Amino acid sequence: MRLILTSFLALNLLAAPVAAESVDIELVFAADGSGSIDTDELRLQRKGWADALTSPEVLAGIGDGPIGAIAVAYMEWGGPDSQVLIVGWHVIQDEASAKVFADKLLSAPRGATGYNSISNAIDFSVKLVENNAHEGTRKVIDVSGDGPNMNGRSLESARADALAKGFTINALAIRRPGSGRPGGPGGMSLEDYYGQNVIGGPGSFVEIADETRPFALAARRKLLTEIAGTGGGAIQYAEHELKRIRPRKRLFQ
Repeated sequence: MRLILTSFLALNLLAAPVAAESVDIELVFAADGSGSIDTDELRLQRKGWADALTSPEVLAGIGDGPIGAIAVAYMEWGGPDSQVLIVGWHVIQDEASAKVFADKLLSAPRGATGYNSISNAIDFSVKLVENNAHEGTRKVIDVSGDGPNMNGRSLESARADALAKGFTINALAIRRPGSGRPGGPGGMSLEDYYGQNVIGGPGSFVEIADETRPFALAARRKLLTEIAGTGGGAIQYAEHELKRIRPRKRLFQ
């Protein structure tokens, strides 16, 4: 009888759900890896995010959050059937954990192919968050790219579905130095296109990277702004650090 009871208790323990790990933000980096992104531009994005995550300013901002940790994953998107998880979920809470993530990001092979399905990238990012083992105060998707949505399901629908589930979508418009491309359709600037069609949710915004605004600096500003949304000491810290970094145009919704 004792053996049966012990076995029953063991089975119940095995079947019990594992409690989700609490973090301040569940953040997906959804980076453009489509055909318009050459090797240098792909590296620019990866190194920019890696440098931002490991920067003293961002790490201090993370540490000043209510929980003092964020969960991050990095995916690259191309065409409708090409969304690739480059680095899976990691909890960032100090320099060591940030460096582990950054090293994996910089060494991972390229994977995405095809052209510009931001909508499917948003869908993929939502599923990444829904199926992870973390519970964040906020759920954020960071879209970075150099062009508009071209393929896949309706961007309006993908965006609306994500917002209905409580996500915030921010964007980083990459204006490649010397390209002269407006980026958006019909001559619209890429940042205006992202502001009108991609971003959404509380405090959502567009950051810009171009020849006068290096991607690494834009990424760091972006992360500091997002971390500030978690409340606590992070707000005051981010405001202080953002004043030190030269200002740039940002679009808020």
